[in-house]
Amino acid sequence: MAWERPPGRGCSALRRCLLGAAVLLGLRLCVELRRTGPRLPARSARPDPAPRPPGPHLLPAPGPLRGASRRQVTYVRSGRRAPPGGGGSGTPEPGCCAQRGRLRRKGPRWHIDLQPWAGPARSLDEEALRFLRYISTTQIACDHMSTDSLATDSSPAKKPWSVCLDDRFGLAHQIRNKQCRLYSLGLGSDDTHFEVGMANDGCEVHCFDPSVKSAHVLESERLWYHRVSVDWRDPHPAVAAQKPYSSTRKLGTILNEFGHRKIDVLKADLESAEWKVLENLILEDVLEQIGQLIFEIHLHWPGFEVSGSDSSVVRFWYSLLKELELQDFRLFHSYKDLSKPQLFLKKDIFNASSCYTLSWVNTRWK
Repeated sequence: MAWERPPGRGCSALRRCLLGAAVLLGLRLCVELRRTGPRLPARSARPDPAPRPPGPHLLPAPGPLRGASRRQVTYVRSGRRAPPGGGGSGTPEPGCCAQRGRLRRKGPRWHIDLQPWAGPARSLDEEALRFLRYISTTQIACDHMSTDSLATDSSPAKKPWSVCLDDRFGLAHQIRNKQCRLYSLGLGSDDTHFEVGMANDGCEVHCFDPSVKSAHVLESERLWYHRVSVDWRDPHPAVAAQKPYSSTRKLGTILNEFGHRKIDVLKADLESAEWKVLENLILEDVLEQIGQLIFEIHLHWPGFEVSGSDSSVVRFWYSLLKELELQDFRLFHSYKDLSKPQLFLKKDIFNASSCYTLSWVNTRWK
């Protein structure tokens, strides 16, 4: 009788073989994965996040950084380091104004904000009328003006160079304590009555005039003359290198070189350069170091490096004066010089004089 194989035993063996092969294949895959795993960075079990934008170091610099980059290559910085011990670049003598540390100032602006047009026609008449009304209207009352009350000799009750001596602004106190400082910017002026009077009253007075024969002259105990022309820009470094005793500098540069942090009174008679100098003081935040401003303005022509149509020139003038108001300067005295030609941009309009003397006080001055 023939032997018979139990049914289903052959299929069971085939299944066991296939299962064993699958286990071996799985083990080999695990070994391969373990072998290649350390080459990859560790990753969490979470799904990959969405792609991120480039880091900040790959992005273009924002607007302020572009401005900072421009300032790094600008040569008209006022914070130049003066050579030690005086001398060079026209640095004042140690006895006059030795450097006592550099100023810390905000970065300069690049342009002023123009005010809106005076009217829809954008005409000269509209702009001139607004401007003349503005400079003829005082913005704050000053009960005690000029230095007549402090001077030993009597002088005219009303003169163009006027300072405000109200106690709330502190100048009278500084004069009496002989702690005030006056800067006078001029171009060959022979009239120094105001400067001499302020020096006699107790102010430290510095007169800047390129026509002075010597670099620094001590006229009296408190009165200095410097052969320096105050401009709205410093000379180019290449020019300065060829002329180490150049006599043209910005007011901010002079303040740094002299080591002066405050000016109680700034008087300027710059023969039509006043507009660009005033613009520089605004753009470089020098105004916050000044207590009172006395400027003679000239209106018979636009001024040095001021161009454009007549109406746009007057709008620029007006915008400069509005910048003073925005920085808390208030007009307390306006003097119309009737001895000068009655011309406004070479025209006879609104009975305007070609010359006015304006006085402002910094209401935040301490």
